[in-house]
This record gives sequence, structure tokens and C-alpha cells, in this order.
Amino acid sequence: MVLSQGKCGVTKGISIYLMSMAMADLLAVLFCVIIDVLCYEYFPFSFLFYRAVCSANAILGYAAIDCSVWLTITFTFDRFVAICCHNLKARYCSEKTAAAVVSTVCLVNILRNIPFYFKYQPYGTWGGVPWGCDIRPEFFILPGWVAFFWLHHRLNPLIPYLLILLFNALTVRHIVLANRARRGLRAPSNRHQRGDAEMVNRRKSIILLFVVLGSFILLWMTKVSVFLLMEITNNHFYPSYDHPDMIADISGTMLFYLSSCTNTTLYALTQSKFREELKRTLKYPFTLIRECIPTSK
Repeated sequence: MVLSQGKCGVTKGISIYLMSMAMADLLAVLFCVIIDVLCYEYFPFSFLFYRAVCSANAILGYAAIDCSVWLTITFTFDRFVAICCHNLKARYCSEKTAAAVVSTVCLVNILRNIPFYFKYQPYGTWGGVPWGCDIRPEFFILPGWVAFFWLHHRLNPLIPYLLILLFNALTVRHIVLANRARRGLRAPSNRHQRGDAEMVNRRKSIILLFVVLGSFILLWMTKVSVFLLMEITNNHFYPSYDHPDMIADISGTMLFYLSSCTNTTLYALTQSKFREELKRTLKYPFTLIRECIPTSK
């Protein structure tokens, strides 16, 4: 809501990326946390347990997580182009390109998660209606499902993990080399003077990239490690919820759900104008109430 007002000092293209990332994060929290945890735990006999409904919720949950991750990657690539590829910057870093990229990412991630609708079978019937969602035993056996599962887990989390590392590493390297060249071109008497606005902005960019990169790596490390362990041992089932691998898998899932919300916050809160607009927005209801209260003369 704050970004949509266009008063945060960022381009429209960046605003589109940040708003779409925030929306994907919100949907991920809604479908993967609120519905899965609160509704299924505390309202087990609601309409959400119809097989069609919980299967559709699985599609939306997987799609929201994938959109959150891949929109973060596309925004990281946009910043990489803006900083490192000056010849491509004018053509790629635009509002039109941002809207096209966001639309494509969302559409592709929704379509590629549709097979998850057929991943589940009902626990049974209740009043003639299929009830509950249980994973089909053949999901990890049939070649088609195995290929889909293999591709899905490489598109998220393995490939995003590597791309985030690559783009941020290349961006930081470019900034460091540019800083060295700038110091070399400055007059010897001015090299140790402070106040170079360009150097300060680049230093802030490096700090932001390292914070985002570190957050992404730490929050995804458990999930990626469990995924690699499952692939190496070819074991996708656990005997009980007390099994160490199951505990690690659930913990990793919780952490990467959290990762869906951190990057947008980090990108936005580092902008001073965004913080000012956020404070103004939070104060607005109280300001409105104060203006509506008649003052005594």
C-alpha cells in the first residue's frame, strides 16, 4: 500500500517488483501457514478438508512459495543488470519489462504446480463427499511423478539457491572493482577524504546484498540440506514425526516460509523515503482522529 502511492523515491519498475514480492509473500503466509496450520489444526471438519479444496490449496500454496522465490530472483537480476550491465540497463530496467516479467513468473509458476492437484487422494468419504488429502503411494514410484518431483525440487530450492549466490556475487564483485577504479581516478590528496556520495551508495548496496544473501542462505540451508539428504539416500518417507530427519524437514520448511517474508522487508526498509512514508501511514489514523475531535476554545 505504501509503495503503490509512488512517494518512496524508487522507480516504477522497482515498485512493481517489490509490490509483487510482498503480495506473493502474503499469499504464502495465507495458504502455507494460516490455512494449513490454523484451519486444519483448529477447524478439522470445515469445508477446507474437501479433497478438491485442499488439493486446490496445495496448488496455490506451492505457487505462492515459488512466486515469492522467483520474484526475488528476478528482482535480484534486475538490480544486477542496473549495476553491472549499463548497455542493457535502459532497455531492461523499465516499468514495461518489470510488469511483463512479474506476469510471466506468476503465470508459469501457477501452471507448473497444477499437477499437485492430482498428488492427493481422499482419506475416505463423508456423506458421499471425498474427504481429506492423503499423498498417493505412487507419487514417489511412477516415472512420471518421479520426473515431476525431480524437476520441481530443482526449480525450487536448488536452482534459486545457486542463482541468488551467482547474481549477488557478480554484483558485489562489480561494485568492488568499480570502487577500486574510482579511488584510482581520484586525486591523491582526495583519496582519504570522506564525503564521496557515490562510494557511500555503493557501500550501502554491498551491505544490503550481503544481508539479503546471508538471510537467504541461512534460512534455506536446512531445507536444501534435507533435500540433498533425501536425494542421496532415496528416502522420502519417515517412520514417525519424532525421527530426526522429519524434525529437520519440518524445521527447514518453517525457516524457508520465513524466508519468503524477509527479502521484501529488507529491500524496502533500507530505503529512507519508504521508512518516512511508512511512519506517516501508521500515524495517519491517529492524526485523523485528532483532527475530528473538536478542540475547546
